[in-house]
Amino acid sequence: MSANRPAAVVVLAAGEGTRMKSATPKVLHALCGRSLVGHVVAASRELSPQHLVVVVGHAREQVSAHLAEIDAEARTAVQHEQNGTGHAVRMGLEELSDSGVALDGTVIVVCGDTPLLTGGTLQRLAAAHSGDGNAVTVLTAEVPDATGYGRIVRDDASGAVTAIVEHKDATDTQRAIREINSGVFAFDAQLLTDALGKVRTDNSQGEEYLTDVLGILREAGHRVGACVAADHREIVGINNRVQLAEARRLLNDRLLERAMLSGVTVVDPATTWIDVMATFEPDALVHPGTQLLGATHLAANAEVGPNSRLTDTTVGAGAVVAFTVADGAVVGAGASVGPYAYLRPGTRLGARAKAGTYVEMKNATIGEGTKVPHLSYVGDATIGEQTNIGAASVFVNYDGVNKHHTTIGSHCRTGADNMLVAPVTIGDGAYTAAGSVITKDVPPGSLAVARGQQRNIEGWVARKRPGSAAARAAEAARQEDEGQQ
Repeated sequence: MSANRPAAVVVLAAGEGTRMKSATPKVLHALCGRSLVGHVVAASRELSPQHLVVVVGHAREQVSAHLAEIDAEARTAVQHEQNGTGHAVRMGLEELSDSGVALDGTVIVVCGDTPLLTGGTLQRLAAAHSGDGNAVTVLTAEVPDATGYGRIVRDDASGAVTAIVEHKDATDTQRAIREINSGVFAFDAQLLTDALGKVRTDNSQGEEYLTDVLGILREAGHRVGACVAADHREIVGINNRVQLAEARRLLNDRLLERAMLSGVTVVDPATTWIDVMATFEPDALVHPGTQLLGATHLAANAEVGPNSRLTDTTVGAGAVVAFTVADGAVVGAGASVGPYAYLRPGTRLGARAKAGTYVEMKNATIGEGTKVPHLSYVGDATIGEQTNIGAASVFVNYDGVNKHHTTIGSHCRTGADNMLVAPVTIGDGAYTAAGSVITKDVPPGSLAVARGQQRNIEGWVARKRPGSAAARAAEAARQEDEGQQ
């Protein structure tokens, strides 16, 4: 076990977040593919804590349900009344003790609305806390504007932390300090538990401030230290939609930088957005206006964009995807998609297959080298290898109650403007004529023709549309034909 592995991490996520002006709890707002609290939990897990407990309060049913989805091993503790950060931590520790957990070691406390905080910074905090032998170590940062943050007050001679003063309780001199409290701490577990029982509420909010623990421990002769974050932006908390957008831009830039340094070409980072779960192989190419969401993966030499949105989609090596929306799809190596294609969940394009212009696919498996080039809908279907689907074809898969499957074999050629009424099977090497409505199975190697015979009604326009431009054009053509005879 690592010497810096904490006994517990306590995540504070009980606040209402009224400034978000949202029916969604603040900590559940999304940022690059994760909730705010999801980012914090993921960073905390990089410490491999023995226990992780999230303190919930406002909309606790929603938040608890979300936590169960993203981290089934995370515990939750309920803060029924928001009586301050000290009270919240106390609720988290009581949840552990009531479950028979006897904490021994370091307790890390983090805020559930700081999505830019990294596991690396938390590891440095834990290492500094252990290495310096502190009773408490606060993560601090030097910020350009400290408004609203608790100020770090240090001893002029030694530089030791003497207090953290909340903005609303600070003097003018203290408000001039630019080193601020991030709200992230490392504590000795036993000393924290004892000190929380001594925290008073004689402040402007009548709340139990976690920051008061520092003064209590210092007065008792214990060492109080600080670890300064390398990047002050990591500790930014989210309180409104403006800050949410700013954090999204910062996190997106961080993700794009990581991708580019790993060998991905991003033509225009300003218009490219990716989620934290998106992955890449070297020499992938991303054009402007592209969003790579969820667990999307681009293989080597894959090319995506411009103006494409891929969600939980895998793009194979050398495949090209342009002007496309894809959700839960797999695009095989060397395949071609778009422009203006829509790949819905369950779409599987084989190697060197094609889903062309204005093609929509859903729950369809397309074989190697098969092409659906133009203006078609392919739903609930299996198509073999090296088959060509004619333009303006529709796989008629829904009878108003149930979905049905269409199977087309390999080396088939279906005509333009076909309606393939499922359930139906077209055998290997079969053809269908243009304009056909296919309702019966087609044997291998056969030609299916399912359309009415054409008949021409001579003189219809002259009789039914006399004096129209069409009638005049037809009469002129008739006279010209007569003159040539």
